[in-house]
Amino acid sequence: MSVLPIIVAPDPRLKRRSEIVEEVTDTHRKLIDDMLDTMYHAPGIGLAAPQVGVLQRIIIVDLSKGDENPHPYKMINPKITWSSDKFFDYDEGCLSLPEHYAQVKRPNQIHLSYIDPTGHEQFLDAEDLLATCIQHEIDHLDGVLFVDHISKLRRDLIIRKLKKYKLTLPADA
Repeated sequence: MSVLPIIVAPDPRLKRRSEIVEEVTDTHRKLIDDMLDTMYHAPGIGLAAPQVGVLQRIIIVDLSKGDENPHPYKMINPKITWSSDKFFDYDEGCLSLPEHYAQVKRPNQIHLSYIDPTGHEQFLDAEDLLATCIQHEIDHLDGVLFVDHISKLRRDLIIRKLKKYKLTLPADA
């Protein structure tokens, strides 16, 4: 397992729609393990494959705190099948938009289906922060960033700051 480089916005790869995984392979399982290492190292609570340059519909989420045992959700082809009419506001951040946060309103409950790393279909009911995090990561699979849910003025400000930030990164980042 290894830590992968995380793509920082703005980057056209983060705006592309990811492909459906037709068959789960050892390559996908290794990617998931590497994504977990990457997310824990960052540290973060969620990561989507496009953030590490892989345009496939794979996400991971783990809300456990540092002293708790990890409880990762490993999801391939996640699909929201229902969302509530009630909303949850959360000050979202993103590993691809380092040090930037904004209030985003999303449905506070969702039902979803996904494929686990063994290739079996799973179902999950999620609410509050877990629902928010899953929706955030699924957005990445569709080329949507959390800043796409806020005002144009605020989004443009964050993107300008990220452009300046990227100038300070090493050339291979």
